[in-house]
Amino acid sequence: MEKIALFPGSFDPLTNGHLNLIERSSQLFDKVIVGVFVNTSKRSLFTLEEKLQLVTEATKHLKNIEVIAQASQLTVDSAAELNARFLIRGIRNVKDYEYERDIAIMNHHLSADLETVFLLADEAYGHISSSLLKEVLKFGGDVTAYLPENVCKALNQKNREMTQNEQ
Repeated sequence: MEKIALFPGSFDPLTNGHLNLIERSSQLFDKVIVGVFVNTSKRSLFTLEEKLQLVTEATKHLKNIEVIAQASQLTVDSAAELNARFLIRGIRNVKDYEYERDIAIMNHHLSADLETVFLLADEAYGHISSSLLKEVLKFGGDVTAYLPENVCKALNQKNREMTQNEQ
């Protein structure tokens, strides 16, 4: 039986920390589906279509990765439709663990066959988040070390557009 994992996230933007988790997951599972999901509690910088394209391009070097978009469905329902029995979640710190643990328990309640696999963030990326990178970039900081090249270009372009609109 093929081991399929779903790595859901909003990926706004995809960071090198996310990419590191995707690469590591690709070595653990036969197939990893990166689900670009909508986070209803956050206002996205990139559209769902833009994020789908950026993640697809950044992961094209991995042969067992599929990237999908999902705008309006529970993660457990998406996993069932995709025949994914595993969810991948990254943990950077204790705060992440507590948050992710609660979600994993609820997901297990909703779908007892679905197992959440936690991967510890690589120490090079454990201190970053998409929100932090967007904030640093907004005020002129350099975040290139934390983003795939294609995402960095798109984020810089988006930042220029937003700056022009504010003037």
